Amino acid sequence: MIVVTAVLIGVAYVVVNSLIREPHRRRFNAVMVGGAGAAYLSGGGFGPVEFAFTIVLTYCAFRGLESWRFIGVAWLLHTAWDVAHHLKGNPIIPFADHSSLGCAICDPVIALWCFAGGPSITDRVRARFTRGADRLVDANRVDNR
Repeated sequence: MIVVTAVLIGVAYVVVNSLIREPHRRRFNAVMVGGAGAAYLSGGGFGPVEFAFTIVLTYCAFRGLESWRFIGVAWLLHTAWDVAHHLKGNPIIPFADHSSLGCAICDPVIALWCFAGGPSITDRVRARFTRGADRLVDANRVDNR
């Protein structure tokens, strides 16, 4: 069940972010992954290495302001950090034992979308329905002649 929920959260993140127009969508996602890089700081499961990880993800997020690829890399790095925390028993949400595992499943969904260039899923769905409606209108015109 945790896998399905985590994937659905990743898909929901993509859909909601699809409502943001470019170039703001890419910049917003760079800021989001930069924040994700600091998510484990308060837990301190890996001591000073937590700061090093935050620095690496901050660099990727900064480069992500202009590149979807860097944002995708940052989400995959965060996935690895989630796995490490899950295995150590130091979850991202202290009272939710499997929260890091869920995050490790969710993050690659977001990364794949980023590697695809962060396209607007809502625009694609809207375009598909519009084309379908246009075809229906055209078919009705032919039938009514």
